[in-house]
Amino acid sequence: MPDLLTLVRRPLPLLLLFAAASVAALLIACVSGSVPLHPAELWQAATGHGSLLADTLLQLRLERALTAWVTGASLALAGLLMQSLLRNPLADPYVMGVSGGASVGALLALAMGLSLWQTDIAAVAGALALALTLFILARRDFARSSGTVLLLLTGVLLSTACNAMVSLLLTVAPESKLRGMVFWLIGDIAGTPLRPWPWLVLLPALVLSWWQARPINLLALHGDHAATLGVPVAMLRRLLLILAAVLTASAVSQGGSIGFVGLMVPHACRLLCGPDLRTLIPVSLLGGATLLTLADTLARCVVAPMQLPVGVLTALLGVPVLFWLLHNTRKGLR
Repeated sequence: MPDLLTLVRRPLPLLLLFAAASVAALLIACVSGSVPLHPAELWQAATGHGSLLADTLLQLRLERALTAWVTGASLALAGLLMQSLLRNPLADPYVMGVSGGASVGALLALAMGLSLWQTDIAAVAGALALALTLFILARRDFARSSGTVLLLLTGVLLSTACNAMVSLLLTVAPESKLRGMVFWLIGDIAGTPLRPWPWLVLLPALVLSWWQARPINLLALHGDHAATLGVPVAMLRRLLLILAAVLTASAVSQGGSIGFVGLMVPHACRLLCGPDLRTLIPVSLLGGATLLTLADTLARCVVAPMQLPVGVLTALLGVPVLFWLLHNTRKGLR
């Protein structure tokens, strides 16, 4: 008889466990807050027999929880794809500067007073522009491992340039818009409506990445030698870069710059279920969604009625995790 840990680590039980945790996170988000909802009140509101207060609280909290869910799922999947592209468990879209491009585009739209959908388009345009710049600068060696290293170094440099642009936008922004821009930059889901287009980005990205899971496995394991096994290395790297850029832009336009989710979740799930992306992709997606949903619930409950930016909590959680990863990396090198 296999022990409990071995049983849970099998793909199907692991997926069911993460799916149950994801649903539980949504339920916790719906009942928690400065005005708590009893589970019976939640059920009555969900079936249309609740009070006006319960119906209103359920609608507001469920919309925010679903926004956090899709944002966390997009960040985790983008981080996993970026780590597979660079063959480095410490990589994520923020290291590559893709989120910086999205932040510049979105902050520019906010400073100009554009509407919500125009801000989304600006964030996507900024992320794709930076991803295209990365590809153009590293295109000659993109099919080789040296191209991956060049891509990483170029991303760090462009991220620094984007941070300078963000500082400039905050400096010249009107006083009336500065507070909202700062909270958005920290990472804040409060007041963000539930929109359909992040789901329309996440679902095709999930299907496409899972369909290419076996070639991505070979690329992550063998690098350049994956081409001898029939893997179109250059095309696959372009696909990973584009998917990570679009997912990051979707997440940034929803919740601002929420760091460390794309770094922590894929690595933790890899330690739990192994490196096979056929299992790792859906597990990381559910793990990121669960983590950010719980973090956002904590952000609005820990000092209620005041609400903290969720990016603060993910950073406070991510820094010690990053130190732990670096410590384990040093031990492995020794």
